[in-house]
Amino acid sequence: MSLTNWDGFSQESTFIGLENYRNLFADRKIIKAIANTFRVGIGDTLLQNIFGLAYAMLLNRKFKGRSFTRALIYMPVMVSSLIMGYIWFFIVQYDNGALNDIVMLLGHPSVDWLGNGSRAVDFIMAITSMQFVGQAMVIYLAGLQCIPKDMYEAPDIDGANGVQKFFYITLPMLKHAIVTTVTLKLIGGLQMYDLVVALTNGGPGFSSHTISTMINYLYFNAQNAGYSSALGVFLFLIIMCATLLTNRLIERNGG
Repeated sequence: MSLTNWDGFSQESTFIGLENYRNLFADRKIIKAIANTFRVGIGDTLLQNIFGLAYAMLLNRKFKGRSFTRALIYMPVMVSSLIMGYIWFFIVQYDNGALNDIVMLLGHPSVDWLGNGSRAVDFIMAITSMQFVGQAMVIYLAGLQCIPKDMYEAPDIDGANGVQKFFYITLPMLKHAIVTTVTLKLIGGLQMYDLVVALTNGGPGFSSHTISTMINYLYFNAQNAGYSSALGVFLFLIIMCATLLTNRLIERNGG
């Protein structure tokens, strides 16, 4: 289909070879969507891994209410991303949004939080990071609980501090958990769709589209199924390369 000019509903189509693929890299809207996708994918991966590991190390200790805190952090994972997007939309929308109500109570004018494409992408990245950080936390918790306690005995005797033990013992022992979490979060970020639809639907203009939402727009709104399919193949190749690279890292580290 990506080698044709099919519009998505007619019974006829024309073979056009690689023209759709050539157009991808000359289309500013597509370039913007690709840039947003990598921005969300990489930023989301970094945030979830950093905070997921921090939560895991905190909640790996014994204290009252630990199980409840773990459940509380993981709970947003069970909510649909589309529903989470609509919840946040009512918080950050310009008119009667909860965040603007607070801003106005403080004596400041309302802010169009989603009116700027770059800021909207940052909101999307932050929201998905907060929602799915619990997944990263669970993976890192499993990794931390597999580290033998006696690994820390010799450093304790030698007078190593917490930072030294973290970088020389904890992180190396978590390499498989890190690779697994990075893989899952990177692929999930590159497929970002639900939150974009709920919060901005790609707007303003085309400034917050990701590849997945642009595929949907090209097929159903622009009625250019062939072009949409070419972009879909391009997204598949990106995810395949990311997965193969991660598998290579796992094999190199004895996974």
